[in-house]
Amino acid sequence: MCPVASTEASQPQVHVDLTRANTLALPGHAALYAEITSALQLTAFAGRTTDRCFILGGGSNLVLTGDFDGLVVHMAITGRELAGEDADAWYVRAGAGENWNDFVEWTLAQGWPGLENLSLIPGTVGAAPIQNIGAYGLEVAERFHSLAACDMHTGRIVDFDRNACRFGYRNSIFKQEGWYLDGRYAITEVTFRLPKVWQPLTRYADVAAELAAQGIVTANARQIAAAVIAVRQRKLPDPEQIPNVGSFFHNPVVDAAMADRLHSAHPGLPLYPQSEGRVKLAAGWLIEQAGWKGKNLGPVGMYEKQALVLVNRGGATGADVAMLMQAVQRDVRIKFGVELTPEPIFL
Repeated sequence: MCPVASTEASQPQVHVDLTRANTLALPGHAALYAEITSALQLTAFAGRTTDRCFILGGGSNLVLTGDFDGLVVHMAITGRELAGEDADAWYVRAGAGENWNDFVEWTLAQGWPGLENLSLIPGTVGAAPIQNIGAYGLEVAERFHSLAACDMHTGRIVDFDRNACRFGYRNSIFKQEGWYLDGRYAITEVTFRLPKVWQPLTRYADVAAELAAQGIVTANARQIAAAVIAVRQRKLPDPEQIPNVGSFFHNPVVDAAMADRLHSAHPGLPLYPQSEGRVKLAAGWLIEQAGWKGKNLGPVGMYEKQALVLVNRGGATGADVAMLMQAVQRDVRIKFGVELTPEPIFL
């Protein structure tokens, strides 16, 4: 499926600037850098035990803390296709380097709904299952079928089904086992299962309000996608204009007793009950109430329209980001007794 431009990998480039390869626009260089456009190219880099290795996608979930003294493998494998279908679903496959939002729009244009709630999430297809991206009532795990990845120790292509990925909230085996940071597996392509019996997901207040404002009572998938995009564009900055990685902190999940105590003390706190009896809290609300919405610390700050988003106001470094992150965590801990954990990876 994925185009094979070459079966041989070129020699990696040396001392490559990564500032434009991460959406926070943080400075840093890779000692070695290789752009990969076919799965076969990866085999030339497998087994390079003398090099640290990091697999880079769109750089939209990355805090670059400085120079990286190993090999950065930038996944740029493209291609998308209908891999198959049965009575219940379409199976749609895409290369790891495909832009995620472009892929979502393509599936909708083909008449295969199911990913519309994940519209406009930055990043690549290959990164989506690592983070188990999610928004507005849907996680990618719910539409995931399988993926292929190159074992960078052996050069073998390994298949992972849904169970093997061990998905959790913004989590997967690739994060649980540390494979994302140590470059153990490079995802080459991902296959999604899009159900033919489609059900709209419009229960999130922002999406429902956007549809209502447009006078839409029974929304189709394209209308939901448009509503999600409109909401995200109002609330979240464009990384090309204001460097950021989207939501910087996970929404914390606490036990029901703690949620009840917090809600009694802070009646405005949004609560989202989870299936296992625990309760998800709105991290953005906690950060705003702790006084950080629109507040800067040096060249970084929490976005004035959405307190959950950390932005680079210009000239920031990874150390600046870490300092602000710790300050926000401290103040939320003091005010609410809740620990915030960052979504992005620190490299």
